[in-house]
Parts: sequence; C-alpha cells; structure tokens
Amino acid sequence: MKLTIYEYSKCSTCRKAVKWLQAQGIETELIPLIEQPPTAAELKKLVEMSGLELKKWFNTSGEVYKSMQLKDKLPQMSEDEQLELLSSNGKLIKRPIVTDGKRATVGFREEMFENTWTIASKH
Repeated sequence: MKLTIYEYSKCSTCRKAVKWLQAQGIETELIPLIEQPPTAAELKKLVEMSGLELKKWFNTSGEVYKSMQLKDKLPQMSEDEQLELLSSNGKLIKRPIVTDGKRATVGFREEMFENTWTIASKH
C-alpha cells in the first residue's frame, strides 16, 4: 500500500504523521500542500472519502483563516465556494491529508491512523 500525503514540511504535525506512517513500513508519496494544494474537484473527492464535514478541512488555527475572518464568512458560503477557497490557498487546509485513493484522513491522531492506515495495510 502506498499513501499520498499532502503535507507542509515546516508543520510538526505533518512530520509526526509521516514519521509514524513510515515507522509502520507504509510507503508514502509526499506532496507539498502549500505549493501544490489539491484542486477543488480533488478536495471534493477527498472530503467525500473522509466522511467528514467540509468545515473540518479548514485550518482554523492558521493565520490566513483568522485574517480572512472565515469563522464568520464560511456559514454563508456554498460548498463549491468553500472548496474553491481551500484549493486557492494551501495554508487554509488542515494538514496533513492522507489518502490511498479510497479513503482519506485529515489531521493526525495516532489512534485514527492506527484504525485507518495500519489495519488497511495488513489486508
């Protein structure tokens, strides 16, 4: 199994996630999230694969999110507008995004990775 990881090399959470996956012997392909954010269409698929609400994909602790006052603006935006916004600026996207093409996770919690990625790699 090979996982695609959209990550930001200066992000400690991303580094922890990549290190954790590689320690499990899982092959990874790293994509720089800031330089190459997923397109709106790719994001739509990733969000669907994750089973999470779109709002969970926003990096709410990031400076860009705060400076754009998105907490107040997002509820008035359509899903397509939110996806376009996310794809226009990788710093708005919660990271890392991990996918195998069938499932996707966003963020890093060891328990979530254990349940999603190590169990899958053993099948």
